[in-house]
Amino acid sequence: MGNRIAVGDMAPDFTLKDNRGNMVNLAGYRGQKVLLSWHPLAWTGVCAEQMKALESHYARFEELGTIPLGLSVDPYPSKNAWAKELKIARVKLPSDFWPHGEVAKAYGLFREEEGFSERTNVILDAEGKVIWLKVYGIHELPDIEEVIKVLEKF
Repeated sequence: MGNRIAVGDMAPDFTLKDNRGNMVNLAGYRGQKVLLSWHPLAWTGVCAEQMKALESHYARFEELGTIPLGLSVDPYPSKNAWAKELKIARVKLPSDFWPHGEVAKAYGLFREEEGFSERTNVILDAEGKVIWLKVYGIHELPDIEEVIKVLEKF
């Protein structure tokens, strides 16, 4: 695993296909805050709750000028089927599938042994700089209220 990204770092840019097959380019969101919500694998319980929390708080993210993105190493057709199952209609779920985990590696969040990312929330400011980051236990559900409180401060 490379060096983990830290507060104050510029976030590595990326272009990934989202769950609907559309390209998501991080630099395209300059001028808005971005929440990169990394989850290990689709079709698992805690990950489902993490992504559903992004969807259910979408209007709040909009009020806070923030784009939430749910990233994982799953292929985009799988993420799309999963999003439909979870009724995720607004949040984009970029696929870091190929080259496998390349973006997670760039952020220092890839777990080589398991082949997936850490469960992590990374908040970027309007210039693309990391202003907050938290790594969670693999089976720990991130507290969406904590994330929103951080966004309210910036």
